[in-house]
Amino acid sequence: MAAGLLLAPAIAAQGSVPRVTARWVLERPPAATQTQKTIEERGGINPCDTPDPGFGAYSKWDRAPSLGQMIVPRHLPRRANFDVVFHFHGHEAARKEWVRAVDGPVLVGIDLGNGSGPYDSAFSAGYVFEELLSSVEVAVAKRLGIKQATARFVGLSAWSAGYGAIGRILAQPLGKSRVDSVILLDGLHSGYDKTGGTLNAQQLGPFAEFAQLAAARKRFMFVSHSSIIPPGYASTTETSAYLVASVGGKPQASKPRGSDPMGLDLIRWYAQGNFHMRGFAGNDKMDHCAHFGVYRDVLRTHLRRRWRLR
Repeated sequence: MAAGLLLAPAIAAQGSVPRVTARWVLERPPAATQTQKTIEERGGINPCDTPDPGFGAYSKWDRAPSLGQMIVPRHLPRRANFDVVFHFHGHEAARKEWVRAVDGPVLVGIDLGNGSGPYDSAFSAGYVFEELLSSVEVAVAKRLGIKQATARFVGLSAWSAGYGAIGRILAQPLGKSRVDSVILLDGLHSGYDKTGGTLNAQQLGPFAEFAQLAAARKRFMFVSHSSIIPPGYASTTETSAYLVASVGGKPQASKPRGSDPMGLDLIRWYAQGNFHMRGFAGNDKMDHCAHFGVYRDVLRTHLRRRWRLR
């Protein structure tokens, strides 16, 4: 356990979750990270409006799922098991990076509006995710012309406000048993506890519990953050630090790498087992959108290996 880290119990709606108290968790992004780059400085790429590669090896969007829509490989093997990722918020931006990175899993994209509230509300009842997963399994079976298809690996990813859905799903029995991988792209916020001494343990509990499973190599989790400072609630810098602290670690400083996508500059990182965190400088809209470039890298580097994708 890192020096200065104290884990004390706190009771959340779903059970007992750790309450992380470490002063460095509440450190907001320093002035040096409050940078903005032009499109020219990003190599001519606008991260919020990237070139569209089409659908690659995938069919076009299909509205068969009970929520959202899905893309399926045109040459999906005719077998009873398949892999699927449910992505929340920014489904078209996710699709652009998805088709460049993988060819095999089904991608389900769900957009429910602005803010995390609609995502949180939509998945507050456990049957919603159960019906969603079942509807995808039925749709894939129909597409393949077989009697039944079952999801083998199930992943969740979100950009920005989409984390609201993931928090709900991870707190539910089906989410705990079926979700193998979670990817959070600059999109985990929370309030502060009443004392102001740490972040809200009830909101972050499901994410912290999953991070601990990933650190123990029982699951996979990747979290990225920008250096945007939001008004009145915890930044992704703080929540990422909370997750790192929840697995007994502390972020390590880093220098920018030329390989980072869309003009992003890496400033810190952490890895333990299958839990990974990457933090980047930048405080504007394009820095926020640029995390979709990180998505492509995570799919190629981590998910393909974990799920043994071609």
